[in-house]
Amino acid sequence: MSSFSKFSLLLITVLCVVFGLHIFILQQLGHPVFSHLIIEAYLLNCGLAMVIYLTLYLLKKKMPTQLGFLYMGGSFLKFLFFFIFFYPYYKLDGNLDSFEFTAFFIPYVISLIFETLGVIEFLKK
Repeated sequence: MSSFSKFSLLLITVLCVVFGLHIFILQQLGHPVFSHLIIEAYLLNCGLAMVIYLTLYLLKKKMPTQLGFLYMGGSFLKFLFFFIFFYPYYKLDGNLDSFEFTAFFIPYVISLIFETLGVIEFLKK
């Protein structure tokens, strides 16, 4: 199995488990479970993490000294997507509450951790 396949399978599995826990907690708190673009946030963060990882993996031999900058560029890209697609929706009511914040931030952090560990792993080799 390729490095990208392992990365993707593990990322998707962990994000699905975290998503399930996230939904369960929202339900237990009596909060609408599929509000605040939560599905879109998980899908976008997962997809971007896979694209960023694959890009870095493919460029690791061509541009080894620029990988750090490319990695930071990937994080910038995620924030750009947040501010273009999610932030305007979250600010419609004039307030960014904790449920809206966590709907995006939880999958963002999980994906970022996986990207970081994935990049560390292939840089070791």
